[in-house]
Amino acid sequence: MWIAAMMTVRALLLLERALCARAAAVVGQVRALRRESPRLAPQGRAASSRCLGLLPLSLPCPGAWSCTPAHSRHQTRLLATKPTKSGKGSGKVAKLKRKQEKQEVEIKQYMTVSELAQAMKKDTDHVFEALLNTPLDLDSLGPDSVLTEVWVKEIVRKSGMKYKWAKLSEAKVRENKDVERPPPPDPAVLVSRPPVVTIMGHVDHGKTTLLDSLRKTQVAAMEAGGITQHIGAFLVQLPSGEKITFLDTPGHAAFSAMRERGAMVTDIVVLVVAADDGVMKQTIESIQHAKKAKVPIIVAVNKCDKQEAEPSRVKQELLAYDVVCEELGGDVQAVHVSALKGDNLLELAEATVTLAEVLELTGDPKGPVEGTVIESRTDKGKGPVTSAIITRGTLRKGCTLVAGRAWAKVRFLFDENGQAVSEAGPSSAVEIVGWKELPSAGEEILQVESEHRAREVVDWRVYVEEQEKLEQDSQVIRAKQQEHEESYRKERESTAHLTWRQRRSAMYHSNRHLMAHRPSEKSDSQELTLPLIIKGDVDGSVEAILNLLETYDASEQCQLDILHFGVGDISENDLNLAETFSGTVYGFNVGASRAVQQSAARRGIPVKMHRVIYKLFDELKEELSSKLPPTLEENVIGEASVLATFEVTEGKKKVTVAGCRVRKGLLDKKKKFKLTRGRDLLWEGSLTTLKHHKEAVQTVKTGMECGLSLDQDQDFEPGDIIVCYEEVEKPQTISWNPGF
Repeated sequence: MWIAAMMTVRALLLLERALCARAAAVVGQVRALRRESPRLAPQGRAASSRCLGLLPLSLPCPGAWSCTPAHSRHQTRLLATKPTKSGKGSGKVAKLKRKQEKQEVEIKQYMTVSELAQAMKKDTDHVFEALLNTPLDLDSLGPDSVLTEVWVKEIVRKSGMKYKWAKLSEAKVRENKDVERPPPPDPAVLVSRPPVVTIMGHVDHGKTTLLDSLRKTQVAAMEAGGITQHIGAFLVQLPSGEKITFLDTPGHAAFSAMRERGAMVTDIVVLVVAADDGVMKQTIESIQHAKKAKVPIIVAVNKCDKQEAEPSRVKQELLAYDVVCEELGGDVQAVHVSALKGDNLLELAEATVTLAEVLELTGDPKGPVEGTVIESRTDKGKGPVTSAIITRGTLRKGCTLVAGRAWAKVRFLFDENGQAVSEAGPSSAVEIVGWKELPSAGEEILQVESEHRAREVVDWRVYVEEQEKLEQDSQVIRAKQQEHEESYRKERESTAHLTWRQRRSAMYHSNRHLMAHRPSEKSDSQELTLPLIIKGDVDGSVEAILNLLETYDASEQCQLDILHFGVGDISENDLNLAETFSGTVYGFNVGASRAVQQSAARRGIPVKMHRVIYKLFDELKEELSSKLPPTLEENVIGEASVLATFEVTEGKKKVTVAGCRVRKGLLDKKKKFKLTRGRDLLWEGSLTTLKHHKEAVQTVKTGMECGLSLDQDQDFEPGDIIVCYEEVEKPQTISWNPGF
């Protein structure tokens, strides 16, 4: 019995030893597999858990066997996988979800709406929507509008993102590349030069005729409308041999800038005043330009050959503007001339030469070239051409010049007669060919060393202008934002006594009109607009037209939109722009090729060309007036006074009828009527019946009596007035007055 029990224990111990060895081998294989392939780890854990679960760890090991102690055995806690719906393990371990991080947006100072939208990887509409229910005026914002730091951060926060400041790149201060004006010349190299004389005065006082008589030419006959509309430079040689450079300026009111430009580049001003007309508006303006430029004046009293001429009256009128002639004790020379007959012109020339000698005019013919652009235009064969007065140095072919934002490598030089010249010294009037771009009239001309230097100067000037414009725009934006922030602060102060819920509700109701349309879905404006394209023969003409257009003050009637302006003939590009915006092309002293004219007619594009400036503006005013809707005016046809009232029965309804007598005109049943009592208007409408002696009639004339009823119930009283009228459409006229 004991022996059998011992045999059983021995068998059990042998079985434990075998199982322990087997389990150790299985665990070793599982660990090796886990190192080789992590995807087999769940199967290994299941197998090892089944094996280890069979081991009786609480049984003692016999001393003869080398069994690992229980406390030193390596044990691993293995987790079972979550079973699937089919009851089998999926073999995959569920991953823990990480918290979604907010998108980071790089911001910087003065970001525009489009820049912020791009940084947020959104469209501009998203930025506008984030600004709803804020004090910012969305109507004034556009893709290029600059946002302050506060609103940039607010938009990012509302979009569920976080911001970080962009790394600041160290901006290098751009070196000033502008050309410096050379120092004054050495007095030892100065030589005498001809005077530059500007002829100024009122329109049609004979300025160009005076210059024609001096030059023996017919410039006035070639001017459109007989009035000067350009500034011209001419060199006149007198019989005595002296030379004078004359500038002829327009006297029309539209060309004020040309007159001012002429006064700034001259040595002497010859003020032409008609003896039969006296001091006029442009005469006064010319005196002011001369005084501003600190230039001496010589008065030429023209048209003295006329019977109604009063030279003494002209001199007396000039006293009011501090122009005192020598005859009245002053120092201003006054010469009585007749430009048409050529009387006393030599005396005028001698007076000019004498004054020039007193002024001791000198120039430097050897220094770097300096000058002033008098006029600029585009020539078909020559390209950009400028008329200039040389004030220093000697200009020759090959010189490199800079004027404003344009530069030139001089290819040709021409005098006022179109003859090629090889050089031009101080006080010379010359046409310069070789400009890469067209400089503006009035720009200063300076010589530089090379073409590379000229490009540097132009690039620098363009950069400076862009920076100035950016600063001006930023100031306007900051002022606008400050204005809105102030209004927002006042709005918050008015709701300070409310709870935050009440305040938010009040702000929503006051600003909900801003959410009526998204910014990209705003309806087109119904305002009347006239888009314009302006083309002129020279830069000064375009400048004069634009200056007059700046005086436009009838925008509440019709908007005036200048799409484009430039110098040169009307081109196909002008037509394309006009067609896109349904605009009108106005040309002043320019032409259009036959192909361009045919294209405009075929596409229905209005092209209006003029040679006289006031006719151009007359047609512009007519076109603006044609855009306006007609007004309705009441045309009274007749009047009748109510004598008595009575009621008649029509079917089952009682109708009030007024017995009247026509006082003037006639009453026509087809027209409109109104009933007045004193100054009060009681009714407007039409008549239902009009009878004379119980007969229905269409009209009732003066002095006749009639009975009438209205289209609605109305109480009559004796003495009431019934007016018969018709509404007549009358075209409106634009209220803008350009001043001539």
